[in-house]
Amino acid sequence: MTLSICCAQRNFVVGDLSGNVQKIIATAAEAYANGARLLLTPELALCGYAAEDLYLRPAFLDACDAALLELQAASAQWPGLALVIGHPLRDGGQLFNAASVLRDGQQIAHYFKQLLPNFGVFDEQRYFSAGNTPCVVDVAGIQVGLLICEDAWHVGPAQAAVAAGAQLLVVINASPFHSGKPAEREAVIAQRAIENAVPVVYSHLVGGQDEIVFDGCSFAVEANGQLAARAAAFEEDLPLLAAHLVDGRVSLMGEVKPSLSHHHALWSALVLAVRDYVGKNRFPGALIGLSGGMDSALVLSIAVDALGADKVRTVMMPSPYTADISWLDAREMSERVGVQHEEIDIAPQFETFKAALANTFAGRAEDTTEENLQARIRGTLLMAMSNKFGHMVLTTGNKSEMSTGYCTLYGDMAGGFAAIKDVLKTEVFALARWRNAHDPFGTGLDPIPDRIITRPPSAELRPDQKDQDSLPDYEVLDAIVTHYMENNESVSSIVAKGFAAADVERVTRLIQINEHKRRQAPVGPRVTVRSFGKDWRYPITNKFRA
Repeated sequence: MTLSICCAQRNFVVGDLSGNVQKIIATAAEAYANGARLLLTPELALCGYAAEDLYLRPAFLDACDAALLELQAASAQWPGLALVIGHPLRDGGQLFNAASVLRDGQQIAHYFKQLLPNFGVFDEQRYFSAGNTPCVVDVAGIQVGLLICEDAWHVGPAQAAVAAGAQLLVVINASPFHSGKPAEREAVIAQRAIENAVPVVYSHLVGGQDEIVFDGCSFAVEANGQLAARAAAFEEDLPLLAAHLVDGRVSLMGEVKPSLSHHHALWSALVLAVRDYVGKNRFPGALIGLSGGMDSALVLSIAVDALGADKVRTVMMPSPYTADISWLDAREMSERVGVQHEEIDIAPQFETFKAALANTFAGRAEDTTEENLQARIRGTLLMAMSNKFGHMVLTTGNKSEMSTGYCTLYGDMAGGFAAIKDVLKTEVFALARWRNAHDPFGTGLDPIPDRIITRPPSAELRPDQKDQDSLPDYEVLDAIVTHYMENNESVSSIVAKGFAAADVERVTRLIQINEHKRRQAPVGPRVTVRSFGKDWRYPITNKFRA
C-alpha cells in the first residue's frame, strides 16, 4: 500500500491565529486534491513560532484552543486526511508544546514534546512542561510515530516511538537557521533513521520572525539514512512524498531539490529576514542612509532583493570629511538598483552643533565627540524621514562593529532593523562579491560598484580616517570574534592558536565594554551559531575579565 504525505512548509505569523488557520485550511485543501492523506504542519504553526510570553496570557491560549476547534471542524471536509497540527495545549494545569492529529472532524491523538531546549535562542522551559509518552497513530495502515523538533536530536524519543510500533517517524519543526544548519539537520535525522531502521519525514517552518529566520528545506530520509526528498530553501513549498509499505517496512519517494551554497543560503536568509520584518510589521518600505561604503551598499542590495526597488529609499548625507568618491559611488549604486535617492548636506547642521557647544567645550581638542555628532545628525534626519514617510530605517552596522563598539549610539545605530548585525566584515565583502556575480531574485547583476568593494573601509568622520586606524585588520579581528564570541574560547586558547596577545586582549576587552551599546541596538537576523541577540546574554555592569 502507498500513503501520500505532504509537508506544509508555510510562512506562519506569530499571533495571527485567524490568518494561520486559513493558511492551514487552504494548504490542506490543496494537499488533499493532490492525493495527500497525511499533512504535517510545522511546530507551533497554529500560533506561530516563537510566541514567547504570549504563552503566559490565558486569553492567547484561549484563542489557540478556539483556532484548533475551527481546524477540527474543517477537517471533516477531507475524509481520511490526517492533519498533524503544531500548537500549545493545556492539559492537567500544564502547558505543552503539542502535535495534535485531526481527522474527519475529530481529534484522534495528541503528542507532547519531550525535550524542551533551553539554550541559545530557546526558552521553552520557561513556558512548557515536558511530555514523556510516545504517540503512534495509524494512518492508512501505516503506524506513524510523532516527534517535535528537539526530540529528534536525541536518541530516546525516537526509540520509544519505534518500540511503541512506529514504522515511520514524522517530525514537525521550527529550527532556526544559521550557516551550515540545513546540512547538520539532515545528518542528525539520517542518524535517527539508521539507529531505528525506519524512515523519517522532517516538516519545517519557513519565514522570518524578529531575529530568527527559518529556512524551510523540509526533507525525508530512508531507513538507511539516504536522502529521499528535500523541499525548497527559504520559500514556501508543499512537497509530496509517497510512503510505500511492503512486508511491514516503509520506503519513501519524493523530489530532491538542490541545496544552496554557503553564500546563497546566507543571502537568502538575510533577504527573507528583511522582507518578513518589514512586511509582517506593515511598514510600506525601507529607508537606508547610503554612505558610499561597503556596509550600506550591501544592505541596499539586500533590501532591493527583499522588497523591490519601488519600496526602498536612500539618502546620502555628506559631511566635511566625506570623500567625493563616496557620494559619487552612492549615487551610482542608487541608479544601478533603481531606488529613489536624495542627498542632504549635513555640514551646516554640524557647524551649528559645534557652535552651540563651543563655550562648553572651550579648551578641549576635537575628538570622537565631534565624530559622533555627525553620525547622530544623520540618525536624526533618517528618523525624521521615517516618521514622515513611514519607511523603516535599516541600520548598516556589521557584527565586527557591534562586537567592538565601532558604532555610534543614537547615530548609525538608530533604526528599526539591523540587517547585517550578525555578518562579520570579512563576510560582508565576500557576500558583496557573490551578489555581484549572482542574481538570485532577478533584480540585476553587479548592483554594487566595484570601487565600493575595493577601497579601504572608512567611517569618514575625520580627515583621512581608515577603519584599521582603530581596529586590527578585519581578518584578524573577525577570527578573534569568532573564537571568543561565537565559540566561547578563552583568551589563552586564542593566543595559543597564534594570535598576538595584544590583539586578543584588545578585541575581547572591546567586546566586554560595549555591551551597553549592543543592548540598545535594533534587532537583526541571526545567521551564525551565536548572534548578539537572544543567545548572547551578558550583564552590562560586569567587572569579570578572564
